[in-house]
Amino acid sequence: MKITLSIIKADVGSIGGHLKPSAQLLQEVKRYLEEKGKGIALDFFVAHTGDDCAILFSHTRGVGNDKVHKLAWDAFVAGTNVAKKEGLYGAGQDLLKDSFSGNVRGMGPAVAEMEFEERPNEPFVMFCADKTDPGAYNLPIYLAFADPMYNSGLILSPNMAKGFKFTIMDVSYTEGDRIIELNAPEELYDIAALLRDNERFVIESIHSRETGEIAVSVSTTRLHNIAGKYTGKDDPVMLVRVQGPFPATGEALAPFNIGHYVAGFMRGSHTGPLMPVKINSSVSYFDGPPVVSALGFCVHEGKLTEPADAFDHPYWDYIRQQVSRKATEIRQQGFSGAAMLPYSELEYGGIVKKMEKLEPKFKVRK
Repeated sequence: MKITLSIIKADVGSIGGHLKPSAQLLQEVKRYLEEKGKGIALDFFVAHTGDDCAILFSHTRGVGNDKVHKLAWDAFVAGTNVAKKEGLYGAGQDLLKDSFSGNVRGMGPAVAEMEFEERPNEPFVMFCADKTDPGAYNLPIYLAFADPMYNSGLILSPNMAKGFKFTIMDVSYTEGDRIIELNAPEELYDIAALLRDNERFVIESIHSRETGEIAVSVSTTRLHNIAGKYTGKDDPVMLVRVQGPFPATGEALAPFNIGHYVAGFMRGSHTGPLMPVKINSSVSYFDGPPVVSALGFCVHEGKLTEPADAFDHPYWDYIRQQVSRKATEIRQQGFSGAAMLPYSELEYGGIVKKMEKLEPKFKVRK
């Protein structure tokens, strides 16, 4: 059975600033999907990470389907209406257009989708990040799919012996989707050379070179490229198929123990370590730290199992302690140097205007 998985996520309102959506908001999104989703989606699941509401759909309509995307958009609009009634902060923040225009890509919400022939057992992991951008997935996914130090299956499993094809997007290019396809392991150094720049080059998808099947899909849209100004961090989502010709679930999760430094944190303008958190976790310290959740599912004939929270384990409590230490240490540096993003990446409008005001005051000393 050919199945499509679509995860669509947006910030449409939050309690106490950027902490978490309200229970009523989430309930309204679920209610809308239950009422209006019949005949469009085979199944769906709703959760939140930080202040973002995420909807996972299973359906047979293919990638980019207007009915599925409109269903998600209208559900977010319903949630926005609740947010406005409750006076939540940032109601409808990620809905950057006034009305739906056929596809939510480029309209604010983060979208990751993949279509494939369903295996007899089809496990996958849904990743949702908050207070960071799509490049946050670059390092852990590179390690999970290209480095035998993290993925022993690259050595031990004949299903992965040929490696994987990486499709990488230049997200700073706004005239269209500028992509490059590179193969691991032959072009490993070229892949690394691009992925070191998280703010420009982002993994869009990964395919198995053994089977040709899609393994990974990442949301790659950057909000400031849509709105032309700061509207919040992009808060990316990702779908990863696991087992068989793909990394085992544990291999896909392992690189997240690094808590590597990514863009995000407060006002989307700082650097902070990515913390693996349990589903439905809020953000807190300095509007962060940047967080990522991971839910494992199986899908069978289009029906989703209940989720398994991959980061709800005592081991990850230890990692969260380590990431907390890293977050505290870099925040002690305040606005200086690497603690804040470089001027070229700052998205908050105030400093841009400040620099424009200061520019004519500079003088060239003779």
